[in-house]
This record gives sequence, structure tokens and C-alpha cells, in this order.
Amino acid sequence: MPTEFKLPELGENIAAGDVVRILVAPGDTVAKDQAVLELETDKATIEVPSSVSGTVKEIRIKQGDKVKVGQVVLTVEEGGASPTVARRKSAKSGEAAADANAGGDKSSSQPAGAPDEGGLSQEASGSKNAERKDPDNVKADAGARGEEDDENAAAQKPKRGEVVDINRGARPPQPSAAHADGGPPAAAQDAPAAPAAPSVRRLARELGVEIGRVPGSGPEGRVSPDDVHAYVRSAMSTTTGGGRAASAGGATLPDFSRWGELERKPMSNIRRKTAEHLTHAWNAIPHVTQHDKADITNLEALRTQYGPQAERAGGKLTITAIALKIAAAALRRFPQFNASLDEASNEIVYKKNVHVGVAADTERGLLVPVIRDVDRKGIFELAAELAKASEKARAGKLSLDEMQGGGFTITNLGGIGGTSFTPIVNWPEVAILGISRGSYEPVWHSANGKGEEDGEFHPRLMLPLSLSYDHRVIDGADAARFLRWVADAFEQPFLLSL
Repeated sequence: MPTEFKLPELGENIAAGDVVRILVAPGDTVAKDQAVLELETDKATIEVPSSVSGTVKEIRIKQGDKVKVGQVVLTVEEGGASPTVARRKSAKSGEAAADANAGGDKSSSQPAGAPDEGGLSQEASGSKNAERKDPDNVKADAGARGEEDDENAAAQKPKRGEVVDINRGARPPQPSAAHADGGPPAAAQDAPAAPAAPSVRRLARELGVEIGRVPGSGPEGRVSPDDVHAYVRSAMSTTTGGGRAASAGGATLPDFSRWGELERKPMSNIRRKTAEHLTHAWNAIPHVTQHDKADITNLEALRTQYGPQAERAGGKLTITAIALKIAAAALRRFPQFNASLDEASNEIVYKKNVHVGVAADTERGLLVPVIRDVDRKGIFELAAELAKASEKARAGKLSLDEMQGGGFTITNLGGIGGTSFTPIVNWPEVAILGISRGSYEPVWHSANGKGEEDGEFHPRLMLPLSLSYDHRVIDGADAARFLRWVADAFEQPFLLSL
């Protein structure tokens, strides 16, 4: 009797994914731990290995399907060819499957004009999403999660007169302290207790929702993440006069077909997760952006001189690689930029390690691999590691762990163009550095360095820098000092050794 292969657990709080490619076909032999499926989740694209070996009898899914954890993917007649033969046959069938799906799968192609280091604005995160997850109740939470866009969108709307805070919209009463278990604030005594996993309670706090007011759809009224999102959508569609809460997010689009032909495409999991993350970051963080320029004329000469040495080490001596080293030194000098704000406890969390994310432009959307312990690595080592991370991002091979735990982010648009921009802070971080395209500009140099009239203009290569930051944690003067320090380091790299 054929054995059913079901989609296994994919990771913490991941309950489903979209089928990108099927790597086997009926009649193929598969070996245990051989990849049989490529799946796109909220965080990344991953290969799903088989837990059984034998001959594939039936495939019960197709490309584009949304598959849940525990769903039967294929059936296998156990036994058959040896693992070596199985892998060889599977490789051929995988190529055939890829050819058959050509035109709909661009996951392995690199976008034209993408910068060498894979830099792109954090209008994105994708990220990243370096969200912290609770280890407890993982299975219960994952089971309750379900698909992102299910029928829970029509969940119960808030009662008349309720005070709701939707991403800093209508603000609820501020408690003096939250309960230790992460439940509703002490001030909300009128809201009944709700059964929910700690991760769901954290989600509710992050969205400004009292968990006790959310109707649960699970057993005995248990609240799931979908219930919280449905409550937020419902509140946003009925709230008026609440600032950002009354935004166009719940409005109905006009009928554009009246003016011409249309095409609709569903948002990918990564794009949808990016949209959710950035919406929360934009609404939760009071953004300020500081701009400056660095004279990198001398640095460019050094970059050209030492570029071949970096290539021999396996990377490229790009501006982003240099920015990683400079940012690491700056974060040591200004620790408030390597921090996170814990609103529940009214504390600022300062991180002793220096892990920096680098935004990467990919066909699937913007991803942010994190480079670990940047302050402990040399520039050539960082260049090689950055090149590998960017390539894995474009190939869809990044794991969830490789995109979590960052304390600061760098996003470089210089390979594409632009003179400046305002990157969105990648919550729960408090700052992000944006880099635009450098260009030659006339810069005034006086003979004695004091600006008298006996000077003249010189062509200098100027690099635009943009620093966005969370004004709740960082003051404007500190941001200006930080960015000026970074600019000075670009202009005089020797300062880093002092």
C-alpha cells in the first residue's frame, strides 16, 4: 500500500506555503532527505525533503497551490532504487519539471541592473522579518494560524463605543504595567481574559489591540493570529477620525476597468509579509531621516587598489562591504543605535553583539540577510560573506535564521540610482542607513583651509547618506553626530584603526 508523504513542520509559526516547484514526477524514485518540493513561505523559499524513500505513485498538489502543514503532498511505494540512483533520476526529473514550468518561475534569475552587493531600500524588509517568537505553544499556535487570507476576515466588528488602537490610531488607555504573562493591560479590567498563546498576545500588543476584546474562533474561544488580524481589519474599516487608523487600507478601490484593460495578480507570501511588516513599522515608529554626504574620492582610489585582493578572498570590495565595517565601528561608539524599544516594560534593550542586516533585491521581493559579528571580522572577510549572502538571497536559499537577529540595517540603492531617499526603519530595530549613488560635485577648497576667497573648486566624488531613526529612542542631535561620524569614516578610513 502506498505511503503518504505529508508536509512536515516548516518552522516556528509557519503553517502553510505556496508551491513554487515540484521536483519529482510520478514514476520517479526518491531517497530519504531528498528535496521533492520547493515552497514559498512568509519568510523565504525553502526546499522540502522527503521523509520516505521509494517510487512516486501520485502527486496530489500542483504548482501555485497553497499547502498546509500535515496535508498529503504525494504518495510513495516504498523500496525501489538505491539512494544514488534515486538522486540521479530525481535530478533529471527536477530539470524536466523546471522546464515545464518555465515562464512562471523566475526564482533563480538575477534581476538586471541589481547592485553587486544586492542592496535595495528597506521599503522592504522583507524582510526581514526579524520577529521574536515564543518557544512555547508553538504547535498550538501553528495549528491555529491557518492561511493568511481566510474567511476570518469577516470576523466580529468592535462594539460601539470601544476604544481601539490600530497602529497608533485611536489610542487606548495607557496602563502603568502589563501583566507578566503578556495578557491585557491592568487598566482593561472590563475586558474578559482570553485564551491565547504568548506569541498571539505579543502580536496583539504590537498592533495596539486588547487581547480580551478579540473574539476567538478556536476551541473554547481560543484566539489565533488570524482572529487578531481580522479584528484589526474590522476596526480599521469602521473607525473614523482616528488618524492613520482611518486610512485607505479598508477602502474599496474604484472600478478601473471603466478606463481600460486590467490584470490582477495575487501577492506572494513574501510580498504580503513585507507589506504587513512595513505597515506596522511605519505606523509604530515616529520616523525622522537625517541626510549627509561623504567625500569618498580618496576611498575610491583605495577600493580600486585593494579590489583584486578582496576578489581573491571570494568577494568584492563594494561600498556596502565597506559600509558594514564602518557601521560596526559606529554602533560600538553610539550603542543607542544598536537597540530596541520594549514598550511593554518601558525599557530600551541594548545589544552587545553587532549583527547587521543588508537589504537584497531579489525576484521574490526584498530580503534582508543578517551578517553576524561584523565588528569581529576584517573587510575582506565581510566582502566574501556579503557576496555569499546576496547570492543565497537571489537563489531563494536563505534560511529563516539567516534573516533574524539584526540590530541595524544597511540598504544601498547606489547601483540603481537616486540622490537620496528615506528608508523605513526595520522594526524592532531603531535605525537604518541608506546609501545612494555617488557623483562628482564641485567642492570649495581654500588655500589655508579657513574658507577665504583665495581658494578654488575641486571635483570630488560625493556619496549621499540617509539615516532614518526612531525618534522615541534617538534624538536628532545624536543622529546628526552618528551620521557625521560615518561620513568622516568614509572620508578618512584610517580613523577606524585609531
